[in-house]
Amino acid sequence: MKSIDINLETEQQLFFHNYGRLPLNIEYGKGSFLYTSDGTGYLDMIAGIGVNAIGYGDQRLLDAITGQAGKYIHISNLFMQEPQFRLAARLLDISGLSKVFFCNSGTEAIEAAIKLARKFAAQNGNIEKREVLSLSNCFHGRTYGAMSLTAKPKYVDGYEPLVPHVGMIDFNDIEDLERKVSDRTAAVFVEFVQGEGGIHRVSKAFVTRLKELADQLGFLIIADEIQAGCGRTGTFFSYAQFDVQPDLVCLAKPLGGGLPLGAIIGTEKVAQVFTPGSHGTTFGGNPVACAAGLAMIDAIYADGLMEKAVEVGTMIREGFEKLATKHAQILEIRQYGLMIGITVDKEAKFYVEQALEKRILINATSMNVIRLLPPLSIDKSEAQLCIDTLDEIFSKENQ
Repeated sequence: MKSIDINLETEQQLFFHNYGRLPLNIEYGKGSFLYTSDGTGYLDMIAGIGVNAIGYGDQRLLDAITGQAGKYIHISNLFMQEPQFRLAARLLDISGLSKVFFCNSGTEAIEAAIKLARKFAAQNGNIEKREVLSLSNCFHGRTYGAMSLTAKPKYVDGYEPLVPHVGMIDFNDIEDLERKVSDRTAAVFVEFVQGEGGIHRVSKAFVTRLKELADQLGFLIIADEIQAGCGRTGTFFSYAQFDVQPDLVCLAKPLGGGLPLGAIIGTEKVAQVFTPGSHGTTFGGNPVACAAGLAMIDAIYADGLMEKAVEVGTMIREGFEKLATKHAQILEIRQYGLMIGITVDKEAKFYVEQALEKRILINATSMNVIRLLPPLSIDKSEAQLCIDTLDEIFSKENQ
């Protein structure tokens, strides 16, 4: 096979055109930086879209991956596997919940949760209790059930018809919540901090009313912790900052330490819904990914990274608040641990391109929001570099 040039022209020749890739050929990563094939370093403030919680090249993670890969890489869920058992036990210990199901991704976790919610209702004699609701501005994934919950035009146009009996509640609108839920509602999905939607947190008043209605009408509360989970907001689960216990929790992104891994974790109430053959996956709970996930969780606790997420996140927010006093481009700053959204007065893609020229990797979401999801291991000097670089960009605009 002839050699291949790694550039955007070749990318267009080889792949379906569904990604707007940055023009960087990444050779390796170390700490909070990615390095291209010519040795240029870029501060990564997006961390694989919130995946690389402990940065790049952590030896504990590498040892876990190579150690398990040397034993077996895949044997399927026909067999018991120690890495699955150990990771499941750790997740149950952290969450206080009762059962785990492993899959391959966040969208698969959402699909499993939709199926479980409807089957739970059916097993309890409520065959008409099929409706599954989400909150406006959410993002739950790309497969049909998850996409139907998300239901933004940019994600669903041309893919209709969507999954039936799916609807949406206006974000933080208690009156709309009361209008939408009913005795036909099987579940309500909630991102307690919306990621793709621009870093917005659900209100405590909304959560309180949601709990009351769930008790009254018998629907499940399902927490989507795919982006906000595993310590990013300063607690292992973002819902822990509210007085609520979801019936199901969906996890993915950092869970596998960079390898594909998703999970749903359920309370005792739903523990018996799935029975042999009722749901499954060939690759879900891959032993190498589970070993990596356990090492990642151990590192988060050993290194105090949840506390660090709060400390460094607060520093970043305060830094941008100072910038907002001199740069009119900054309209609003939202920060929950190391989930940070900065609303600006134009398409945020402009700032992504400008920052790339200065070797800082940031992300744009919701059109005009700069999203920062750096590794939880980022230090203050690296965070300051990001702040100073965007200060330069905003200042240059004003000249």
